[in-house]
Amino acid sequence: MEEKKTEKQVETKLGEKERAGLYWLCSAPFLGAVKIRRLGEYAGGYDAVYNMEESRWSGEGGLPSVLSPAQAAKLADWKGRYEDCRRELETMEAEGKIRFVTPYDADYPQRLLELADHPMGLFVRGQVPDDGRPSVSIVGARACSAYGEQLAEAFAKALAAEGVQVVSGLALGIDGAAHRGALKGGGDTYGILGCGVNICYPSAHYGLFEQMLSRGGILSEFPPGTKPAPRNFPIRNRIISGLADAVLVVEAREKSGSLITAELGLEQGKEIFAIPGRVTDQLSRGCSGLIQQGAHLALTPGDLLEYLGVKHQKELILYEKNINGLAKNQKMVYSFLDFKPKHIDEILSETSLGISECLGILLELELGGYAYRSGNHYYGKNL
Repeated sequence: MEEKKTEKQVETKLGEKERAGLYWLCSAPFLGAVKIRRLGEYAGGYDAVYNMEESRWSGEGGLPSVLSPAQAAKLADWKGRYEDCRRELETMEAEGKIRFVTPYDADYPQRLLELADHPMGLFVRGQVPDDGRPSVSIVGARACSAYGEQLAEAFAKALAAEGVQVVSGLALGIDGAAHRGALKGGGDTYGILGCGVNICYPSAHYGLFEQMLSRGGILSEFPPGTKPAPRNFPIRNRIISGLADAVLVVEAREKSGSLITAELGLEQGKEIFAIPGRVTDQLSRGCSGLIQQGAHLALTPGDLLEYLGVKHQKELILYEKNINGLAKNQKMVYSFLDFKPKHIDEILSETSLGISECLGILLELELGGYAYRSGNHYYGKNL
């Protein structure tokens, strides 16, 4: 799918050598954003870091206040990668598929500049979130319930339909549902990756990934080619929360990456919203804990829109399907369904129907959008 073009990609305050120097530093896997910025400040420029005499990497008058001795040694070795990095940047910018966006560029997200540890370089496919429009990050469990997945999609769809940008991490579960909902709502959605933007992770989201290139964008702090690694995902979470005006947590266990994102959002001064769930569900523990600690209760998309100051004409409340048009037996079977899928044996015991009749009714409900099948003869309600 063709990516949107931008005319801002050449608007930068950095000269060619400074830009190459910054790219070289951002490509170093042992350096974080704060270290890169401090190196530039210490040396008086990013090109100056590369040109600095190696004797200044360590010892008196060197960089012990910025880098550890081990990091200083790695950076000295990394000088050998400079020409490769410079050519990579030239090729990338000539091809135009991936942009290297820095804090010195016109299209760098202003929300991120408010972070003390803002990325010194973003690799972007598609667009970056519009600073002039409201934005919400939606996060939650990868191994979410079918109900949580429906809620994430429904909230994102309603928010996107009102012009709110939706940001998430493109992971399985809640993240993917949020991106899909935003696209269904006709809005823009942005995926923040823990790998290079030329890698679709997870691969199951390839179709979603491709759609987002023209209806939002894919962003990463990690250079193209960087493979997904566990350590990368907590690092990228600050960008997910940083790009938003508010963070919505849909489902989360007591200790999860979603809660890390919420905590980072709090540190960044973002408002945190959480959708409540059953007190007995493990997936609700994280949201319940956030609400106990003062997070806003999110019962409808309208709760977030009101906080964002977005005017909306209709009351955005999520309801169960209207079953008035269903036949008597269809209503009966539907009434025994729940948002948490039930096995066919449980449904049969509650309805006292024969298996053929019950399966036929469930198929009718599924085709009508009232129910869904989650595999292995489990069925649940649709919102």
